[in-house]
Amino acid sequence: MVAVLQRVSTADVAVGGKTVGSINRGALILVGVHKDDGDSDADFLAAKCAELRIFPDDGGKMNLSLKDVSGEALVISQFTLLADCSKGRRPNFTAAAPPEKGRELYQRFVDKLKEYIPKVETGVFGADMKVGLLNDGPVTIVIDSVRAKA
Repeated sequence: MVAVLQRVSTADVAVGGKTVGSINRGALILVGVHKDDGDSDADFLAAKCAELRIFPDDGGKMNLSLKDVSGEALVISQFTLLADCSKGRRPNFTAAAPPEKGRELYQRFVDKLKEYIPKVETGVFGADMKVGLLNDGPVTIVIDSVRAKA
């Protein structure tokens, strides 16, 4: 699984012109599921996102996690994170999990993240979404569950 975690002041997601999720201080987390991913990838990634120290302490150092600051999370499924752009100009998405598996592991990630932090909002899996955010920092971290566990 791949996550792009952005520290935000606010973030929201709309489907069909209607807001379906919004948060204040916390993280917008875009999640892509690889066809070879399993439950352990979702569990690992949720813990890593909740506990990664990306918020400043009183001294201004990034020493506090989403969990430490009681931050909120907005989680958006995004299979395009698995794009292979090595050949030609059209991305190839064959590494992405099929929709059923992607939905299952995405939901597992969301459920696990809820064990760490109080408020987790989501978009709609597979929908055309409009995502807005006020990036704080900016702080943007890419986490690959396979490489991070190695």
